[in-house]
Parts: sequence; structure tokens; C-alpha cells
Amino acid sequence: MKLSGTFRRGLRIFLFLAALALILHGIWNGSMHDVFVKAVNICTECIGLG
Repeated sequence: MKLSGTFRRGLRIFLFLAALALILHGIWNGSMHDVFVKAVNICTECIGLG
């Protein structure tokens, strides 16, 4: 099954906008802070500072 160029371009734009919307929702929801705190904790434990 071969997809037309116009359909593929539209699909890429749709997926990009959907991903952007979900990222922005996560930022406004406060999830970005939670992920950052978890990442800092994991990094400090691996290095041995925590």
C-alpha cells in the first residue's frame, strides 16, 4: 500500500501538532516539574551524591 505525498505530509503535520499539544498539556499540568525532580534524583543516586 503506497500513500500519496499529500496524505503523508498531512499525517506528519497532524502527528507533530498532536505531540506538541500533549507536551504543552504536560507542561501546564505540572508534570514537567515532577519529571525533572525524578531525573535529578536518579542522577544524584547514580553519581553517589544522594
